[in-house]
Amino acid sequence: MSDSALDAAGSSLPLSSPRTAAAPRVHSDARVDSAGKEHVIDAMRGFAALLVAYFHCRQVEWVGMQAFHQSVGHSFSLSAIAAYLTFPIAWGSAGVPIFFVISGYCIHRGGALRLAGNPAYRLDAGNFWVRRFARIYPVLLAALVLTFALDWFSLQLPPVNHKIREIGLQSFLVNLFSLQGVAGKTFGSNGALWTLSLEVQFYAIYPLLFALRRRIGMTNVLAAVAVINVVSALVLERHDIQFFTSYWFSWTLGAWIADARVRSTPQTRSPVWLYGLAAAFIALGCVAFHFGQYGAFQFWAIGFALYLYKALDRRQAVQRATFGTRLLSRFGDFSFSLYLIHLPIFVLLSSLLFRSALQMSIWPSFAYMFVAVPVAYVFYRLVELPAMKWSASFKPKKTA
Repeated sequence: MSDSALDAAGSSLPLSSPRTAAAPRVHSDARVDSAGKEHVIDAMRGFAALLVAYFHCRQVEWVGMQAFHQSVGHSFSLSAIAAYLTFPIAWGSAGVPIFFVISGYCIHRGGALRLAGNPAYRLDAGNFWVRRFARIYPVLLAALVLTFALDWFSLQLPPVNHKIREIGLQSFLVNLFSLQGVAGKTFGSNGALWTLSLEVQFYAIYPLLFALRRRIGMTNVLAAVAVINVVSALVLERHDIQFFTSYWFSWTLGAWIADARVRSTPQTRSPVWLYGLAAAFIALGCVAFHFGQYGAFQFWAIGFALYLYKALDRRQAVQRATFGTRLLSRFGDFSFSLYLIHLPIFVLLSSLLFRSALQMSIWPSFAYMFVAVPVAYVFYRLVELPAMKWSASFKPKKTA
């Protein structure tokens, strides 16, 4: 999502320097540094989007690992091996906290850069909200309309897929105003939309978080949000009410990383054992997942935040611009679109091809992905890119 994970607003703002003689060298280094960071962020977004999409794809098309194993046993056929190799996708919902952490980082990085240059800087809340609205709502509206069209077609193909919920006007408006999880369920088959309401709520409250950052510092803000997160989980999450306060800690972790990285020097190197600690928290999340998804999300958020903090080391970020990273970053470009529309596509394909019956073969799930990814790219070009340009048109003009 998450979206989660939208454009890095102001993520490459130049920092002025009074030493004009050294400006060309600084500018060149800054561009290399920024390019490396963008590849790391976009690659993580691409990985998260593909992970969540295929996680849902297996749920829609396949019988599941337990039923498959009971039927196939220890077969070494190519189909069986391919199916068993997808076992780690059982934890595919880990992509959601990745989106939350990256979203917090991207949204706050521009403000953190400005604060580093001018401690008296104040966020223009109105402009921020207008740009977020222009960035999100055209894409969300188009995704809801597409979901309605695909689900309507799927409903004509009985038996009706169990993934399809209400597609009436009330559900449409609940999702359009980002109230799913509080005032209603997600729209139609698009269950992935539950995280988008949280993202919108994060953006709505961000000016307050930014003001607190200026007053008490980002570390104190993170500590306060952690307390709110725990209380909210006990009061709301246990009653299946999904509100941003229950997931705020993971988003604020990303904002804290942005703040810390802006204040660090290019030569600052974080310890390599952070990767080990990140892996430990991610493993803890996988264990906790068997007891509940919410607890797993918290461990995963910490693990991926630690990974991101280390991966953003200047030299590490540049070195990571490998072929694999660049390939994933291409998917990261349209990760928001892929996240928003993949589920209705999978449900329609399942309704068309298999009358919504779960299949023993894993191969159709791969074919589903080969359909959803190009469609998401076209959606990105037709809908998301114009929304990004519209949002960018509201950026304040740079002053001398």
